[in-house]
Amino acid sequence: MKHVVLPSEIWVQNPEIPRAANHKRRKPMADQTMTKPNQDAIQKVPPAFTGQRTLLALDLGTTTGWALHGADGLITSGTASFRNGRFDGGGMRYLRFTNWLGELERLSGPIAAIWFEEVRRHVGTDAAHVYGGLMATLTAWAELRSVPYQGVPVGTIKRHATGK
Repeated sequence: MKHVVLPSEIWVQNPEIPRAANHKRRKPMADQTMTKPNQDAIQKVPPAFTGQRTLLALDLGTTTGWALHGADGLITSGTASFRNGRFDGGGMRYLRFTNWLGELERLSGPIAAIWFEEVRRHVGTDAAHVYGGLMATLTAWAELRSVPYQGVPVGTIKRHATGK
């Protein structure tokens, strides 16, 4: 069978070829922002967590931010979009989030602990509903796998980041 070259494959091979105006290039599900360990930029992890453990930190939302401290010491971070599509039902966002967590665990090894940003007040009702649904999905996923999880208040994160 002969391989047919698709227009998208041509663009990937030669980025100088212009795409159609209505052709959208989708972002990958999760962008990696830090893939190489930089010991100067990374604060020391408490001694209790320096073993062969995988730790996950999440900022829950329609675009969820994540950071993964792998068992090998490598820290990887990025974002994952759980925006509903035009024809998606209300629960598809949470099913995709559950599948994403499972895929993350499959690729990185067993997750030892999860921390997430605990938001007390949201500007909009929709944001509060999305956050609540993602948090319920996360806690159920963690409980099923006996993975400890804990919410960290926004103020605690800001004080740690600014040193005040």
